[in-house]
Amino acid sequence: MKAQLIKIPLEAEHSFSVRHEIAPAFSNSWHYHPELELVHIVKGYGRQFIGDHIHHFKANDMILLGANLPHWFRSDEKFLRKNSTLHTEAIIVHFTPECMGADFFKLPENKDLLKLFDKAQQAVRIKHQTRQQVAAYMQQLVGARKSERIILLMQILQEIAASRQTKTVCSKGLDFHYNEMEADRMNSIYQYIMKNFSREITLEQIAKVVHISPNSFCRYFKSRIKKTFSQFLMEVRIGHACKLLAETQKSIADVCYESGFNNFSNFNRHFKSITGKTPMAHRKHYQDMK
Repeated sequence: MKAQLIKIPLEAEHSFSVRHEIAPAFSNSWHYHPELELVHIVKGYGRQFIGDHIHHFKANDMILLGANLPHWFRSDEKFLRKNSTLHTEAIIVHFTPECMGADFFKLPENKDLLKLFDKAQQAVRIKHQTRQQVAAYMQQLVGARKSERIILLMQILQEIAASRQTKTVCSKGLDFHYNEMEADRMNSIYQYIMKNFSREITLEQIAKVVHISPNSFCRYFKSRIKKTFSQFLMEVRIGHACKLLAETQKSIADVCYESGFNNFSNFNRHFKSITGKTPMAHRKHYQDMK
């Protein structure tokens, strides 16, 4: 499966795209496109890969993605089962900095919006009251017509640009310009990891997936993701453990082994290193929120 260059459909009378999507699951492909993307998850949950960042997403999450920033919203396994009755829902806006004219966003009054577009190259997570206000604008945008669309888009961008309730999620300065061979390789790597992270994955096994030597694989992976394969795999496993601790009553020992660890002390050490909490503290945090 390739990291696809997606062409966003655009109606002739519109300068940018707004979609209200309801589907069995979010798209199961790693892709990128020249448009910026603003996503509000209305229903559904799973794991998102954005640049070098891994994160669980859930209903009411909102994120702004920069141009050509590779991303993959992978629905939870419950959505992907053959007889699943679950569905996902999202409102998605795609636009380019040129959608209102080549120089519109270069006007002095719009300098904060240009800064936002640059910030979006690291992906911008939108939270709290800002998310609520932007979600309301996006709902209006779905049914808006003519000039009202442009006014609402500007209100959305201004709300995000002026807010302190945002956070970038990817590392700064990463280069995500893939050629076709690299896109194929990275997608094969992601897919293999997601299918096999709960068991041991050796360098020999993962290197064989993309037909290169283990040493070459280590150099290649770090050059593209800016972190080692072992670090990336650890983040996938700890992310899965976080989900199990928050959403199930499984024992911490069961969570440890189901997440790909065969040593309880190593699990505790890595969990705290990545999350800043012990597994028990993480579970208690989510229990207290209920």
